[in-house]
Amino acid sequence: MNSDMGLTRSAHGNEHEWHVDAPITARLTWDYEPRSPRTLSLIERARAAQWSAKSDVDWSTEVEFGAPLPNDSTFSMSSFESSPFARRGRESWDLYRWEFQSWMISQFLHGEQGALVAAARLVEMLPDLENKQLAVSQVVDEARHVEVFSRYLREKVPEPYPISDSLSTLLGDILSDSRWDVTALGMQIMVEALAMAAFRMANTTFHDDLIRDITRLVARDEARHVSFGVLSLKELYTELTDAERREREEVVLDAAQLMRRRFLLEDIWDRIDVTRSDGMHYALTDPLMIAYRQAIFAKIVSALSQIGLLTERVRDGMSQMNLLGFSANRRVLAAR
Repeated sequence: MNSDMGLTRSAHGNEHEWHVDAPITARLTWDYEPRSPRTLSLIERARAAQWSAKSDVDWSTEVEFGAPLPNDSTFSMSSFESSPFARRGRESWDLYRWEFQSWMISQFLHGEQGALVAAARLVEMLPDLENKQLAVSQVVDEARHVEVFSRYLREKVPEPYPISDSLSTLLGDILSDSRWDVTALGMQIMVEALAMAAFRMANTTFHDDLIRDITRLVARDEARHVSFGVLSLKELYTELTDAERREREEVVLDAAQLMRRRFLLEDIWDRIDVTRSDGMHYALTDPLMIAYRQAIFAKIVSALSQIGLLTERVRDGMSQMNLLGFSANRRVLAAR
C-alpha cells in the first residue's frame, strides 16, 4: 500500500514487540456544531451497548480443548474425506477443527490489537469531533476485545498461535499509511467486516459455549465499527478523483489478497504435521473452504458497495480470487 512503511522490531530485540512508523497529522477543530444525526445515533448506541469482559462472560464455563467432537454435516465429512489428513482416521478431523478454532481466536486477538491502535490513530486524524467521539468509543471496544480474547487463550487454549505473516503484513500496511481514510478503509471495511462475519458464524465453526458467547458479544460491537467506517467514508468517496479511486482500489485488492492467503491456514498445517503444499492446496480447492471464505468476504463486499468502492475492477479482482459467490454457497454453509 504505502511505500513509506517503516516496520521494525523492538530496539531491544524483543520478538514480542513490533514498531510501525507512520507520518500522521493530528487534527483539531473549533467547530462544535453537530452535523450528522446518524453518527450521533451510533455514539449513543455504543454508550448503551457496553459490556464487561469480566462480569458479562461466564469464565467458569469448561472448555475441553481437544475433546472428541460430534460429526459434522455430510458435506463437512466429505471435506474431511478429501483432506490430506483423512488417512489418519476420524480423530485427525477433530484435531484439525480444534486447531482451526485456536488459530482463528489467536488471529482475532492480534487483529483486535491492530484495530485498537488504528482506532486510536483515527481519534487524532479524523477532521470532525463527532467522528472523533465515535472513534473513542471504538478504542474502548477494541481494548475490551483484546482483554477477552487474550484471557480466553491464556486460560482455555494450550498453545495459541503467533500472528500470521499475511495478517502482520496487512496490519503494517494499514498502520503505516498517513491517510486517515486508508486506515479506516483497511481496518473498518476490510478487517472488521470480515471479523464480524466470522464471529456471526461462530455457532457452526467453534466448539465450546464460552467462545460462542464471547464472539456473540464482540460481533455486536463490530457491527457498529463497520457502520462507522461506512458513514465516515461514503460521502468522501463520492469526491475522489480517478487517480485517488484507483489507489483505494489497490488498497482493497492488496488487502483481499493477503486475507485470502491467510485463510490457506499455513500455520495450522505445520502444527498438525501436514506439508504446507498439501494443506494449502486443500484449503484453496476444497468446496467447504471456498464457501467459508466467500461467506466471510460477503460482509466486505456489502460494505464496499455502500461506500461506492465495489467498482468493476475490484469486483473482477475479487472474482479472480474466488471470493465472490456467497449466495450460491449459502445452503452449503447452512448444512454444515
